[in-house]
Amino acid sequence: MKVVYHERYREVYSSDPAAQPGRIEGIYNELYGQFEFVKPMPASEEDLLLVHSRGHVEYVRAHQLAYEIALLAVGGAINASEIALQGEPAFGLIRPPGHHATPNSCWGFCYFNNIAISIEKLRREDKIKNALIVDIDLHYGDGTANIFQGVSQVTYFHPDAWNRQAFLDEISRFLAAWKDKVDIVAVSAGFDRHEQDWGGMLKTEDYFVIGKMIKEFAERACNGKRYAVLEGGYNHLVLGKNVKALLEGMV
Repeated sequence: MKVVYHERYREVYSSDPAAQPGRIEGIYNELYGQFEFVKPMPASEEDLLLVHSRGHVEYVRAHQLAYEIALLAVGGAINASEIALQGEPAFGLIRPPGHHATPNSCWGFCYFNNIAISIEKLRREDKIKNALIVDIDLHYGDGTANIFQGVSQVTYFHPDAWNRQAFLDEISRFLAAWKDKVDIVAVSAGFDRHEQDWGGMLKTEDYFVIGKMIKEFAERACNGKRYAVLEGGYNHLVLGKNVKALLEGMV
């Protein structure tokens, strides 16, 4: 497992909860020394335009600091996807998050859709044909769903059960029933369903279970090609432990 990380992800670029000081540091402190860290390059404007309109890119560019960090977040997701394509699991310890960013708009602390750009870049470069995106964030990734609406080669799945066991069972049933070909599986890894976060539902060990389910599915469906990128999760006291649990399950 490689962790994609840049020190600029620590910068406070906004007043929203995803940009709060200490959030990235708490995760970093749990993961450093346990996994290999690699440093990404910023995404290019051409990467952004794979899924976003030029008008949206210009809108975000007007917020200069947020734009710079968001470019690095997209670059981190791209790097994680490329590592996964080589057969090694990866995690993008990135911010801002991205799954609420549509081609022409964004909300929910997002600017650009990190995971969607990383998948679309692999598709456009003919490195993959089919992909599965599993979103475990508390909130539905409307941006990701919007971007890939009508794209039969990319499936977006967001379990919506409001009970701990039902949530795990829904993921398990979905993955067990999967029959179509897939070349890579990507996880929009939000941790705000935790019992001590906004969702008040999952325990830390549940993230290990989810990670293990993703690993076993990837080994069966796509020769183990799997990666995750950070989305939500706002309780700094437990966020790092929850991320670590997911990664330990994924490896």
